[in-house]
Amino acid sequence: MATIRERTTSKGETRYQAIVRLKGFPPQTATFNRKTDAKRWVTNTEAAIREGRHFKTTESKKHTLSDLIERYIKYVLPAKPKSQLKQAAQLRWWQSEIGYLTLSEVTPARLGEARDKLQRGRQPATVVRYMAALSHAFTIASNEWGWLEDNPLRKVRKPVEPRGRVRFLDEDERSRLLAACKQSECEALYPVAVLALSTGMRQGEILSLEWSQIDLARGYIYLTETKNGERRTVPLVSHAKQLITDLSKVRRIDTNLVFPSTIKPEAPIAIRRPWGDALKAAEIQDFRFHDLRHTAASYLAMNGASLAEIAEILGHKTLQMVKRYAHLSEQHTSRVLESMNRNMFS
Repeated sequence: MATIRERTTSKGETRYQAIVRLKGFPPQTATFNRKTDAKRWVTNTEAAIREGRHFKTTESKKHTLSDLIERYIKYVLPAKPKSQLKQAAQLRWWQSEIGYLTLSEVTPARLGEARDKLQRGRQPATVVRYMAALSHAFTIASNEWGWLEDNPLRKVRKPVEPRGRVRFLDEDERSRLLAACKQSECEALYPVAVLALSTGMRQGEILSLEWSQIDLARGYIYLTETKNGERRTVPLVSHAKQLITDLSKVRRIDTNLVFPSTIKPEAPIAIRRPWGDALKAAEIQDFRFHDLRHTAASYLAMNGASLAEIAEILGHKTLQMVKRYAHLSEQHTSRVLESMNRNMFS
């Protein structure tokens, strides 16, 4: 129900006070110089309340972007322990740049200007991560807190990321690298490298691996905390399984880690230096530990695994991340067809 009251000010001027009352909502009032403006406001306000838009608009004028970020860091980020520190730092950047703005002032245009500044000296992939952190905060503020009508970052163009790097070992490089790892003073380096090559597991997943996650009888590793937040079961087979079995026979009793530090049993072993030394000894250039994961995926593709199978093994939610290996799968398919045709028509 709406009411428009005509009132006269002390100066003799006429004003129109509009009041909107809807059951279940607090009354809304506004004053106008013209009655037509008051009627228009009543119509728009009633529609906004019924559609759930009005109070979000009101809230967006009460809170700044800094308020949103502080609340998100305090109440939402603790549920994301692995990315908490990094995303907090990313959000602090936005806060330092435009945190003083009320949420109603945080328009796509303002965000676009901030994005342009963010791009100076940063790679496109980094800018996308900064935008993703803020975008999720906006979504929570809109869906759960009622501070926004919508996420304004949806309308801001993201920089184009380059295609993912694919660097994998050829057979000769693989042999040299594994030999160097086996000869390393760090005894854990060889089984760590073999595990990465045979399963495609990430470095963090391997170094934080605990014995309770390994089922040697069935031949599986159970990853409960992964990069994408979903649990993953990884088959443990062949040489990698034998190495882990051997380690289980001489495991330390003061830690549950499979690869503990010799100094602090509760912490994983540090392999940065021995890994670098092994690369030098094997004379391998332009290769990172994460490329062992690419190597595993590439070998899977060349051995006939489908992109869906590769995604499942590596723990990717979509096929987008594994499309970089499609050409290797295609090469394998071509070889299979060529062999079949040669046998058929020779």
